[in-house]
Amino acid sequence: MAKQDEVVFGIHAINSMLKRAPELFVELWFLKGREDERLKPIINLARKYGIPTQLVNRKVLDEKSEGEQHQGVLARVKAGKVYTESDLDDIVAAANKKEELPFFLILDGVTDPHNLGACLRNADAAGVHAIIVPKDNAARITATVRKVAVGAADTVPLVQVTNLSRTMKQLQDLGVWIVGTAGETDINLYDVKFEGAMALVMGAESKGMRRLTRENCDQIVKLPMAGSVSSLNVSVATGICLFEIVRQRSNIN
Repeated sequence: MAKQDEVVFGIHAINSMLKRAPELFVELWFLKGREDERLKPIINLARKYGIPTQLVNRKVLDEKSEGEQHQGVLARVKAGKVYTESDLDDIVAAANKKEELPFFLILDGVTDPHNLGACLRNADAAGVHAIIVPKDNAARITATVRKVAVGAADTVPLVQVTNLSRTMKQLQDLGVWIVGTAGETDINLYDVKFEGAMALVMGAESKGMRRLTRENCDQIVKLPMAGSVSSLNVSVATGICLFEIVRQRSNIN
């Protein structure tokens, strides 16, 4: 497989990508003997766009998906665009042009691909314009991420930056207010007023935000925890925080 190609698997991920960007598909593999109602729409779209297809046995799909749940379908696609900090000005300008308040999600060291996929899905639903991650020690777009994201990996830009603190300052210079999350603060998420251009920062699964990341936030908030557990899964916490911001900003006249 060429280095510039990627593997995508899973019914929802492939179906969504076929509808949005069929030109990226190089080849599709289907499980031999399975042509049920869930796979037929994908097969029909592949034929419509003239995408080469193969019927293969389960062993081939298992090997190509490296043991992940492929659901009987797998594709080879051209790699998508890699976004960098140089694209942020354009992303903010595009949001302003559409008269939308710029909205970013910053993930500081989230390494689990399932969490990144879920965060992409949350971000798409909340109207986030881009997710920003450090170039090192962070999950990347993979087949697993695409499957969990259910199409959101193709709608929400993932911006990889070499220096997260510098990028945060760049956003602040563009008028973006940055709110970080940490359990040590006394400020409750629901006691803060969210308005204007914003970026939400979520820390790594176990360690939270790094010190420099925290120091570059304009404000730190926490989720109220009433039970015995001390924290939530990062993708769950991200969804709660994003939609509290959405709720408040949608009520601004």
